[in-house]
Formats: sequence, C-alpha cells, structure tokens
Amino acid sequence: MHENFLLILGLLLIVMLLVMLAQRIKIAYPIFLVLAGLGISFIPGVPVLQLDPEIIFLIFLPPLLYEAAWYTSWNDFWKWKRPISLLAFGLVFLTSLVVAYASQALIPGFTLALGFLLGGIVSPPDAVAATTVLKGLKVPKRTIAILEGESLINDASSLIVFRFALAAVMTGFFSMQEATGQFFLVAGMGIVVGIVGAHIFYAIHRFLPTTPAIDAALTVMTPYILFLSAEHFHFSGVMAVVSGGLFMSFRAHEMFKTGTTRINMTGVWNTLIFVMNALVFVLIGLELPDIINNLGEISVMKGIEYGLIISLIVIAVRLLWIYPVAHIPRWLSKKARRDPSPGWKNPLIIGWAGMRGVVSLATALSIPVMMNSQTEFPMRNLIIFITFVVIFVTLVFQGLTLPLIIKLTKIGEIDHILPSHEQQAGIQMRLDRLAVDRLNHEYKDSVETNNLVGNLKTTLENEIHLHQNHLASIEMCTNRQNDMKEYHQIMLDIFALQRKELFRMKREKLYSDDEIRKAGSQLDLNELKITGNKHL
Repeated sequence: MHENFLLILGLLLIVMLLVMLAQRIKIAYPIFLVLAGLGISFIPGVPVLQLDPEIIFLIFLPPLLYEAAWYTSWNDFWKWKRPISLLAFGLVFLTSLVVAYASQALIPGFTLALGFLLGGIVSPPDAVAATTVLKGLKVPKRTIAILEGESLINDASSLIVFRFALAAVMTGFFSMQEATGQFFLVAGMGIVVGIVGAHIFYAIHRFLPTTPAIDAALTVMTPYILFLSAEHFHFSGVMAVVSGGLFMSFRAHEMFKTGTTRINMTGVWNTLIFVMNALVFVLIGLELPDIINNLGEISVMKGIEYGLIISLIVIAVRLLWIYPVAHIPRWLSKKARRDPSPGWKNPLIIGWAGMRGVVSLATALSIPVMMNSQTEFPMRNLIIFITFVVIFVTLVFQGLTLPLIIKLTKIGEIDHILPSHEQQAGIQMRLDRLAVDRLNHEYKDSVETNNLVGNLKTTLENEIHLHQNHLASIEMCTNRQNDMKEYHQIMLDIFALQRKELFRMKREKLYSDDEIRKAGSQLDLNELKITGNKHL
C-alpha cells in the first residue's frame, strides 16, 4: 500500500515538472507528456504500468466531460449545432464505417465486426489535446466553439458504436435496425437521466443551507453520480454528464449565491482538471511496454504498419468530411448563408485538430480478454496497439504541426465580434448605470446622509476618480461602523442586481459568454472585498 501511494506521489511530481518543462519549451503539454511517458517507460527498472480501463472511465471521464460542458457556451453550441452534429455523429459513423472495411481488407483474419469495433475506438478526437494546443493561438471563436461542441458529444456516439460492435463480436449477430433504435434510446435516455439528476442537484444547491466548501464538494460528486446513474440502467453515461453539465452551468447564477462560493469552486475545479489531464496523457505513454508485450505472434513492425495506415485513414476521412459540412449547408439553406463563409482556412484547422486521446485508449483497453471461459477475444492486443499508434500519430504529428498551419494560413476572425475591451466597456457601462439608477430610486436618502454611499454614486458617475475618491471616503469613515455596515449592505444588494442583469445580457446574446463571465468574476472579486471568507 505504502509503495503504491509513494509511486502515485512520485508520478504526480514528475508530471508537474514535465508540464513546467513543456511550458518553458512552448510545447502543448499533452503532446510533451505522451512523449515523456513513452521515454520514461523504456528506462530500466521502471515498473510496467497496467491500466484498469474501468478506473480510467470512472475516475477521469466524468469530471473531464462535466468541466468541458460547464465552460461551453450554450449560445455558441446552439448556434453551430449543425456542424457540431455532423462532426460528432456523422463523422464518427463515417470514420467507423471506413475503418471497418479498410481494416478488414488490410489485416488478415480481421472480421467486419472487429473493424467496426476498431472504428468506434479511434473515431472520436480528444477535446483536451485540441484546446490545449490551440490555447494562446489566434484562432476564430467559431473554430473553438465547433471543436468544443464536437468533443462534448462525439464520445457518446463513438462509445455506442463500440458497444454494438462488441456485442456483434461476442454474439456473432448484428442488426442495423435494432442498433439504430438502441442508439437513440441509449443516447436519449442518457440525456433524460442527466437532466433529472441535474435538477436534483440544482435544488440542493439552491434551497439547502450549503457552504462554499459543500458546494464545491457537491459539484465534484455530481458528474460521477450522473454517469453511474445512467450506466446503471445501460444508458449513455457520457450524454448524462454532458446534458447535466450544460444545465447546471446555465443555472449557476441561481445556485451559487456568493462570490466566495464561485471563487472557491473555480479554484477546486482548475486544480482537479489540470491534475487529471496531466496524469491521463503521461499514462498513455507509460502504457506502451505492456501493450507491446501482449502483441504475441504479430511483430511490432507489422503493428506499426497497420497503425500508420489506419492513422492516415482517420486523418483523411476527417479532412474530406469537413469541407462538405462547412459549405454544402450554405448552398441549401438561406439561414446558413446569413453567417460569413468559413472559407478554406477554418475547415482546414478544424480538420487538422482531430487528435485522439484518452477515451480511445480506455475504450480499447476495455475490450474483454476472454469471450467466454475457453475462447480468447480475437485480435484484442493488435486492436489496442493500433489504437496507441493512432493516438501517437495524431497527437504528436498533428499537434506539433497545427500551430504551424495556423501561422502559415494567417487566419483571422471570421464572424463580426466586438473586441474584448469594447465588450467589457459596454457591459460595465450597463452595470454602472443600473447601480446609479438603484441608488437614485431606492437609496436617495442614504446618498445624502451617508458619505460612503454618496461617494459610491460619484465613483460610478466619474470613473476617472474612482480609486482616489473611494479610498478617501473609506478612510474618512473608518470609525463610523453603522455607515460602513449600511454601505456594505447596499453594495451587496447592487452586486446581486448586477448579477441578474448579466444573466439577462446572456439571454439577449449581445455580448459573448466569455466577456459576460469575466464581468461576473469581477463582481465576485468585488463582493469578496466586502465579505472576505466569512462564508467558508
């Protein structure tokens, strides 16, 4: 027990050091961690790591998906629902189909059912890898929105393909009509479980006397409970987590009542997701020796050959699919033509960002060793090895070349989006006007009798002297506790009103969700200056 715990701590320390090194040499840390894990695995004396796929799915997948859903803009998701759906469902099924027939023709003894099994495994790109590589690069917001939206639901579609293909291999029977009906049932009921579960947690956060620590703990528990609840009934746990995360994110302004809660929760989740992402990618590299040892009669070179060919197929299929998805709807629909054309650069970047990751590896490892007590699962080790090669090629090759492609194409913003500083100015102007209006109508007497409240109105009307006048007023009234208490109550009331106004702005869609979120964070910080940590 002590040795395993020490090994985990040592691995965490190594991962942190590797991430810092990746930042220093300016390489996206998922790529660097996979390469580092691969290098570490070949050092003599390093323990061979054997991953339990159920642990990977259960521990890593729910919170990673939940966090991605939480920070996904629902407005952007709905606006670009057509390309997102065509990528998350259409491309997954097409990739599975092409890989199935190609692998059957390429690999001796490979059946069509095994081909669909492999196709379901390698079809979904990894969200973390793409967004991490793109972070800090000048990429259109439309590109980010489509990639994030695709990553939310493509895991569900690929896992459903995998589930049906696995059943076909195990039983020797497959019905397309039955599989199609089951697909909609599994995905649809997964969404229902997610929404129902989210409503329960919403009620707990909203109506029970929680604290910031309890709220943060509950948000960590939520994705696991949603995932396990759906899987218990053999529905899609992925769709349950995603739908629940989207609902909870949209209602966050009602559930989390204090700035302390939101700031505390942000810190908890930032740390949790960073550690999980970093561990996942280094574990991929560390797993290779065990995969090679289990190849059996198939040579490593032959496995690499198969893996490279499948990698080229999944890359080519994505690039060939993305251009019709981007342009054909514009020819068929007047509504689609209202948005500026994506041109050829935007589809190229989306197409090249199809890097595979942990979901593919965990899915491959979840293939059972035995079909029954006497028969081994056919080609299991080869499928896992091919999956690793596809992950390695797409993650390292595409990940390292994607920034170069973005630089060479010199892509700019496609849609008309106000600059960040203009959006912030517009948001803050509305909030300040709302505050002044509340002071004039609800606290007119206090403005005249309380120096702090009078100074607040002055600072709102004249931002040039905000800090100087505000600090001077606080210094003058330090010993006037009643005025200070009244001032704090009025400020907290204004902050609550401004937060509701931010939600109205979100529904009006005049400003981007990112800029509104920034303004909300600033309100939380302002509130924290008054309340401190007394809510903890």
